[in-house]
Amino acid sequence: GWCPLSPAGAQTTQLLVESRWTPAVLWNRVTLTCQNLGTSSVTKWFKDGQSWGKEGGNHFLVTESGTYKCDRPGSGLSPTVSVLNDSLVLQVQARTLLEGDKVTLRCRS
Repeated sequence: GWCPLSPAGAQTTQLLVESRWTPAVLWNRVTLTCQNLGTSSVTKWFKDGQSWGKEGGNHFLVTESGTYKCDRPGSGLSPTVSVLNDSLVLQVQARTLLEGDKVTLRCRS
């Protein structure tokens, strides 16, 4: 499913990652989607803090590790999302967790 990687309502522009597990890793075929509560508009993408030439579309399949954020005119910058390319990663299910919940962890390589 789609999981927001920032607290709901903290900003009006959200950057969502399609994954059942977090953190996002490159070899899981990560798709990022930029959305806001307003009308649709041109999306500007940033990678590793720099403007990036993926303007126009609001989603894409990530092919490089790094930190990403997006900007939608009228609603501002999204929080940052990191996509790792580590050879070994400890992941947890991408859902809201409360104290006392049972969680499944997985160590992937």
